[in-house]
Amino acid sequence: MKVLIVGGGGREHALAWKLARERADLELIAAPGNPGIATLGRCIPVPTRDTAALLGLAKSERADLTIVGPEGPLAAGIVDAFREAGLAIFGPTAAAARIEASKGFAKQLMRDAGVPTARAERHTTPEGARRAARAMGAPVVIKASGLAAGKGVLICATIDEADRAIDAMLRQHVFGGAGDELLVEEFMAGEELSLFVLTDGVRAIPMLPARDHKRLEEGDRGPNTGGMGAYAPVSAATPVLVLQVMSCIIEPTLRALREAGAPFTGLLYAGLMLTSDGPRVVEFNCRFGDPETQALLPLLDSDLLPLLIAVARGDPLDPAPLRWRPRSAVTTVVASEGYPDAPRTGLPIALPPAVPDVFVFHAGTALGPDGRLVTAGGRVFAVTALGDSLEQAQRASAGAARSIEFEGRRFRSDIGWRELARHAGAA
Repeated sequence: MKVLIVGGGGREHALAWKLARERADLELIAAPGNPGIATLGRCIPVPTRDTAALLGLAKSERADLTIVGPEGPLAAGIVDAFREAGLAIFGPTAAAARIEASKGFAKQLMRDAGVPTARAERHTTPEGARRAARAMGAPVVIKASGLAAGKGVLICATIDEADRAIDAMLRQHVFGGAGDELLVEEFMAGEELSLFVLTDGVRAIPMLPARDHKRLEEGDRGPNTGGMGAYAPVSAATPVLVLQVMSCIIEPTLRALREAGAPFTGLLYAGLMLTSDGPRVVEFNCRFGDPETQALLPLLDSDLLPLLIAVARGDPLDPAPLRWRPRSAVTTVVASEGYPDAPRTGLPIALPPAVPDVFVFHAGTALGPDGRLVTAGGRVFAVTALGDSLEQAQRASAGAARSIEFEGRRFRSDIGWRELARHAGAA
């Protein structure tokens, strides 16, 4: 069987790693891929936004299945183009991908479907947004409505901060077109949770809940990033809570999308806030999350490929629960100096020898002119370690991250710190 993976980050490396472990005879192709994925298959330098070239590649290679990693190609309609050509592809159509591509659309969909989420208003002018921020009161959240690589959410402690965030999006256009419309949103207190579900549009299978750390600095301080690490399992994510999320959030959302003429097939990612009033949606994503995917897949004992194939081919999903290894996983992101604003690239990298139960997923690497591995992005590696306890996994992940060497590299050594503090308090 031949599988084409669209993308070239840590999430795509983790997907390639998982699928290669499931089937030794699998032929993997990635576009554009990265040096880590190149150890598992062939990498072909086709940009993720070039739908026509990707379609041509899938046809020429006779790919049996295409899996789309990033949100950009999904929002641009790659699934529509592949389906029109009769090719199997895992992911939602452009209409369904609006649940991530337009936070305004997602908010209205949730409001109409009765899905619990924060109060919000949509604005395209600074004056209207400022009035809304004052009416909402600080702290307040200012969100770019469009795709902003996970960085378009600003939590503002004061109205002055909110004014600056509004001006940055609507006047200075720091997020480009993604910030031409913004949401002024109620601040929700609580702890965040990520829940992925595989869905054929009607049936949905939840994956193991995870938690990511978006802030750059230890103790969850500093600016938001695309994610500095993740861990699973999460003690607060009890089976009862997952059932509640499925019945009150996932099922109504999928129903609303069907009724809107945009049935969602693929991986729906619910970013949740566990508030005193129960779980509420922070945002939806239309694809595997990064870096949660790198934490979850090493724990997944079930085969993933048959489920991806069924969804891509339009077959009904087998609703049997997934099997998970009874261990803990911690993923630590190793980032380049200057991330998230202006990361340094082209820096030589020295990797340590491989060790058991530690998986180094390439996220922003390339081969330099001399064939040596160099940095090529803000998040350079996602280092996942498994342990018999969260503390053991955290220690191993941070230790492995520390052993990766390049100038100015930075990482957080406290991924999962709240969970560990809770364990210590209970003890």
